[in-house]
Amino acid sequence: MSAKVEIYTSPFCGYCHRAKRLLEEKGVDYSEYDILMYGAKRAEMTARANGRTTVPQIFINGDHVGGYEELRALERDGGLDAKLADRA
Repeated sequence: MSAKVEIYTSPFCGYCHRAKRLLEEKGVDYSEYDILMYGAKRAEMTARANGRTTVPQIFINGDHVGGYEELRALERDGGLDAKLADRA
């Protein structure tokens, strides 16, 4: 079983597309929540992300990673693979 990855997105968000592409390049399965299509997901995301309202907001095994920039920094610094190796 691999890490549980969740990403809150909107369809017109370039950073959302970049984050999903990075995860896909690493072969990571993720659950995507479109906050425009499902309005209740916006409130859920904001609560889980400590008030952050921008997308994407990414969670790995329930831990808030942040947005695309934080995900990219985690990858650049070599910490993403370890975080993804953790089991849910």
